[in-house]
Amino acid sequence: FAKKIAFLNRKRKILKLSDKEILQRHKISGETEYLGELYNRYIPILYGVALKYLRNTDKAQDAVMHLFTEIVPKICQLEINEFRTWIYAAMQNYCLQLSKEKSTEVEKNQDVEENESNKIFRLFDENEPETEQKKALKQCLKKLPVEQRIAIIRFYTEEMSFQDIADCTGYNLKQVKNYIRNGKHNLKICMAKNY
Repeated sequence: FAKKIAFLNRKRKILKLSDKEILQRHKISGETEYLGELYNRYIPILYGVALKYLRNTDKAQDAVMHLFTEIVPKICQLEINEFRTWIYAAMQNYCLQLSKEKSTEVEKNQDVEENESNKIFRLFDENEPETEQKKALKQCLKKLPVEQRIAIIRFYTEEMSFQDIADCTGYNLKQVKNYIRNGKHNLKICMAKNY
């Protein structure tokens, strides 16, 4: 019972300390309960920052945990004047780094998708021999809505510009672009299922 009271008294004393005092005591003693107090003080703010950048509750929670596990070993070596500002900036930087990695991954996936799309649309070339792929493409074209099929055929086989397609079909330019984009998407899905 006496140990419990001593622990609670110690906890109360830590609660009254400023961030700077907590950091100093942690540096001297190496006890993690000091950092635990800082963690408890700033977890709501850090979680809010992470959620703002990552827009996912699980990823935001993971980011906060990861940040603290990463800074604990380094914190004694750093000279931190204003902990609140420092930890806020550290959280922002960590989230920006995660976002950058994610956007790089998305770009790579888009490159792969574009490559796959180009393979499919090379099949429109009349010089390409009749293959199973080409047969599948013809079947998939028949399944497209009429507007998409017309726009795709005029664009890829007849090599017409968007404006030329708009002029000869009566669709406006925006519609032509949408029909081609949606048609390409639908063809890719159909080709993936059938070939």
